[in-house]
Amino acid sequence: MLEYRGLDEKARSTALHFDPRPTRLAVNAATWHLDLEPHQTSSLFVAVSCNKPGVKPARFFSGLLAHRREMRRSTAGATSIETSNDIFNEVLCQSMADLNMLMTDTPQGRYPYAGIPWYSTTFGRDGIITALQMLWIDPRVARGVLKRLAFHQAKAVDPLADAEPGKILHEMRGGEMAALREVPFAHYYGSVDATPLFVLLAGLYVERTSDAETLVELWPAIEAALRWIDGAGDPDGDGFVEYQRASEQGLANQGWKDSYDAIFHANGCLAEGYIALAEVQGYVFAGKKLAARCALRLGKRDLAHQLDTEAHRLAERFEEAFWCEELGTYALALDGAKQPCKVRTSNAGQLLFSGMVREDRARKVAADLMGPRFFSGWGIRTVALGEIRYNPMSYHNGSIWPHDNALIAFGLARYGLKHSVEHVFKGLFDAATYMDLRRLPELFCGFRREKRRGPTLYPVACAPQAWASATPFTLLEAALGLEFDAERGEIRLRNPRLPAFLDEVILRELQLADASVDLRIRRHGDDVSLEVLRKRGQIQVSIVLTH
Repeated sequence: MLEYRGLDEKARSTALHFDPRPTRLAVNAATWHLDLEPHQTSSLFVAVSCNKPGVKPARFFSGLLAHRREMRRSTAGATSIETSNDIFNEVLCQSMADLNMLMTDTPQGRYPYAGIPWYSTTFGRDGIITALQMLWIDPRVARGVLKRLAFHQAKAVDPLADAEPGKILHEMRGGEMAALREVPFAHYYGSVDATPLFVLLAGLYVERTSDAETLVELWPAIEAALRWIDGAGDPDGDGFVEYQRASEQGLANQGWKDSYDAIFHANGCLAEGYIALAEVQGYVFAGKKLAARCALRLGKRDLAHQLDTEAHRLAERFEEAFWCEELGTYALALDGAKQPCKVRTSNAGQLLFSGMVREDRARKVAADLMGPRFFSGWGIRTVALGEIRYNPMSYHNGSIWPHDNALIAFGLARYGLKHSVEHVFKGLFDAATYMDLRRLPELFCGFRREKRRGPTLYPVACAPQAWASATPFTLLEAALGLEFDAERGEIRLRNPRLPAFLDEVILRELQLADASVDLRIRRHGDDVSLEVLRKRGQIQVSIVLTH
């Protein structure tokens, strides 16, 4: 038994149970002496339990059986996927196993903890994006995420925690330093994007499920989030959501690229003052458009019209303030003096996911992202080759993040750029084939792809990381162009296109309200065929081709 009583007067303990009893047990080692006949086997078991003094752990094999039963129960009703590519099947199986491992039962529902070993706790942004990526497979994940984040939504101003009424949680920690407020992370709200992403996920969840009961339950939290977006989230009233940490102990940068040096100008100087990130404005746009549709469901027509109008005005202001004609893309951010950070970054790619930007400019952004400055052969870099702070071994300034690529692929599909989706899909699939256990990590280095060499690992990346684990499912969704209309009972595949390494994909138990369907999609060159294998309930499936 290892025990510690903290300055917060809380006792913390770790118990190690050995079976069979070690021959010798020292402070830092357990030693067994075994005499084995040829072909004889013997098993040693070590069970670790935390903060459960006096509780004897379950025997290993009964615990293993209980875990398998729980996995079958918790995943029942989720879509399963089988493809013609055995290696991609391994990638999918590992991804789903990792996601199930990270799912944690909370009082508000199951929640995907962010990653191991650094982020094994509730993170707002990570949970929201993971739920968004899994929405087509299992919308119950989104319901748990939304309910938990609504429960922990900020109710008061707390500068140390960067909390303001309506803000959505960034991070929760239960350690001694957090309890003593030596660090601000007990309940920390220093995230500029979690709040609009919360509104966005709520709207997508309702469209995916038509779950009116959950919408009514969440609506007060959605309204509070919208008030923060238009109020404290826009401190200078210029119509853009911005951030600046309220305490020196908080995060200097509060978007998903939260390294201290991630937001900078073309000359390398770090942005200062209230910072408006490009992709965050896209999240606000998409969130308000979806919230408008939720308001219509609730009979709030005036509010729906107001939100829709605000979204369109934001898009117009954004084009004027962020477009950089000389770069052919959107600025990374505006600093406190409203000067654009004229740097080529993947943030512009996430704008395509939001659907906010003009068609002609979206195509310019996409062409840049697929060029050699961004696309390494394994994926799209966070910062383009040639920018002053570009470093392929950095955390946010030139590395490749699978979830970032997944959201960009969503955006490419939204604008009908399926050929580019295929390239991103193929690059990340190829990268996964080199990874231990076929597991995509949190990030890897952005070096250019070379023959007979795999991608360079980032040494301290989380593996598994929830939104990286969900990436293969997002890429498949983008390639197939899956759309769900719960009101009409329709599933549509818009401009579906499978990459060359997939000849066939079978989806089983694809749910829509109370109905479900099994589908087989086959590749025929650049085209696909669709076969309905089985159908339960009223549901219509179709391919939609647009040019």
